[in-house]
Amino acid sequence: MAEAISPMEIDDENNNLDSLKTQSKGKSVVVLTTPPDTKATPWVEKYRPQSLDDVAAHRDIVETIDKLASGNRLPHLLLYGPPGTGKTSTVLALARKLYGAQMHNMVLELNASDDRGIEVVRQQIQDFASTQSISFGAKSAVKLILLDEADAMTKDAQFALRRVIEKYTKNTRFALICNNVNKVIPALQSRCTRFRFAPLDGVHVTERLKHVISAEGLDVPENGLKAVVRLSNGDMRKALNILQSTHMASQQISEEAVYLCTGNPLPKDIEQISYWLLNEPFATTSKRISEIKTRKGLALVDIVREVTMFVFKIKMPPEVRVQLINELADIEYRLTFACNDKLQLGSLTAAFTRARASLVAAAK
Repeated sequence: MAEAISPMEIDDENNNLDSLKTQSKGKSVVVLTTPPDTKATPWVEKYRPQSLDDVAAHRDIVETIDKLASGNRLPHLLLYGPPGTGKTSTVLALARKLYGAQMHNMVLELNASDDRGIEVVRQQIQDFASTQSISFGAKSAVKLILLDEADAMTKDAQFALRRVIEKYTKNTRFALICNNVNKVIPALQSRCTRFRFAPLDGVHVTERLKHVISAEGLDVPENGLKAVVRLSNGDMRKALNILQSTHMASQQISEEAVYLCTGNPLPKDIEQISYWLLNEPFATTSKRISEIKTRKGLALVDIVREVTMFVFKIKMPPEVRVQLINELADIEYRLTFACNDKLQLGSLTAAFTRARASLVAAAK
């Protein structure tokens, strides 16, 4: 394993050159370009961690991978978990540490959701793995093949990849990244060391957002920051996208601006809707929810999702809560398949009508 050497010139923010990494039939190509307009750069890329120390969370995983790499004992990796939790950033930061300026020669990065067939394994991946490694001084570094969204690869491609991994382990390491580990065949899983990246804790998301807010000089009150963190659901990429899009739409990133920009219902709207569901007659509730949905451009699936979270805050018998949450989950599931909104709004109101009847019966 190569020792850490000086970082690539493209990673130096003070450098006048930038680099765009592209793929061309299995070859990592670095194209020198003029300095990009930083104002137009998506913040998810502008503030992507450049070193392992910059990775916001999962320090136990990051430090373990760092120790294995530093000790020349890096195994094949399988990183899995929800989007925006730092999987790709961790591997790229590791590659920068290991290869420095030679990273573009030593790393093949493929998005398996695009290049997912068996021919990619037989041609691009095998060709790259079979070529001789570059030597750093007295050491010959192993190369790294990064397969993002590996769970999108066909079964045939995964079985072919299994053999390639075995054949070229001496000079190549594979890093497989996916959201759903169950879609990766057991034969591949057994050849890799698995690390699970859970959704980020709100504290880590907040810390990183404060860094971006300071760097960009943004006006973000506390309620606005909390709204971004809440809507991100532990996804750092989503948090940065919400922050940047709200900044483009509003000078002050307040709670209302965040919810307006993302199209999510405001907490006060959810409280009002929940009050209607729990207290008003069926026809009145359905009419009022339909009106607020139309007036504010809200999606019924978002309303159902937020109301479900609100149910957890309401004091009610456990059996009533479980029944109501199950019914809401069914409604949300049907809405994801584009079922009629009017019918599902009726189902939502009916679910709460039954819950109210159960609550009254329990009180007696």
